[in-house]
Amino acid sequence: MRTIDDLDVTGRTVLVRTDLNVPLDGGEITDDGRIRASVPTIRALAERGAKVVVCAHLGRPKGEVKPEFSLAPVAKRLGELLGRDVAFAADVVGDSARAAVAGLAEGGVALLENLRFEPGETSKDDAERGAFADRLAALAELYVGDGFGAVHRRHASVYDVPQRLPHAAGHLIAAELDVLRKLTEDVARPYAVVLGGSKVSDKLGVIDNLLGKADRILVGGGMVFTFLKAQGHEVGASLLEQDQLDTVREYLARAEKNGVEIVLPTDVVAATAFAADADHDVVPADAIPADRMGLDIGPESGALFASRLAGAGTVFWNGPMGVFEMEPYSHGTRAVAQGLIDSGAFTVVGGGDSAAAVRRLGFDEKAFSHISTGGGASLEYLEGKTLPGLKALED
Repeated sequence: MRTIDDLDVTGRTVLVRTDLNVPLDGGEITDDGRIRASVPTIRALAERGAKVVVCAHLGRPKGEVKPEFSLAPVAKRLGELLGRDVAFAADVVGDSARAAVAGLAEGGVALLENLRFEPGETSKDDAERGAFADRLAALAELYVGDGFGAVHRRHASVYDVPQRLPHAAGHLIAAELDVLRKLTEDVARPYAVVLGGSKVSDKLGVIDNLLGKADRILVGGGMVFTFLKAQGHEVGASLLEQDQLDTVREYLARAEKNGVEIVLPTDVVAATAFAADADHDVVPADAIPADRMGLDIGPESGALFASRLAGAGTVFWNGPMGVFEMEPYSHGTRAVAQGLIDSGAFTVVGGGDSAAAVRRLGFDEKAFSHISTGGGASLEYLEGKTLPGLKALED
């Protein structure tokens, strides 16, 4: 796979597919981590005299123009981080986009409006998607893929455009791939994996694959209650995927057979309602009251998880241990994050909510070996799937 170092970009128009899918609250960016992660590639191209045209998506507007999903706030923040003006096109491939691109000088940067305002971007119809890809590719001479968080999508800007232009990977994708190889091909052991988040079904593939690769798997978050129920324990009003119980039982049996240690919480924080001010107590994980829901792993479990990370050679973490956005249920996630730092291992935080939790809880990002920008993409890579956006860049 070529990188931008292999491209002659001076004076040429380069379309860069980035991941700028940041959370917004009333038009204000609440976490600019993905924008900051996109800066090194954009800056490197601009400093080499490229005319840089950035494209990205935000949210799921489903092919319609919806102002609340506009990338306008992102253009402003990107300009601040780059220390230069970023021209913003009010459309994706229309008159405004063409004018913004035509107005770029060498070293200039423009950002197109949300790709997903165009139905062709996400269309499952090859002809419709290809027609949009033709229009997008016509804006540039070269293509750089750097939106790792989208490489598992067979979308026009990710999969079809690089088939139409000379292409290469940006610094972010190159860095992500280097890390993922360390999790799959050259793993320093013991290899511990921490999985959280709300649903077991979101992580079935990765659990299935890791049962043959990891030395221990620590399970927390909302998904843990399906594991506890599969063991015959009462989980009260906690999140439960009834249809996954047999699958989880099979995983537990296979883990025991393969010598993979499954670590489950011994206590949980159980509340009367999904609210920060609800009555809540720490209860044994195998005795959650029928009228309460588990919203975090308990302090004993936090210490247990940290102890099972100590001495690991590699740790991959994807998914918070509880509803970390609410202070009473943030302590389990904090304990795991600190456990990664204290482990001395090669530590990878697998994007999405885990990365947001690290920043929200005030941890220094540099304390971790790598914080991924693509939770879903990382998981699919670890499942062993072929990712369309990476495949397109390899050709």
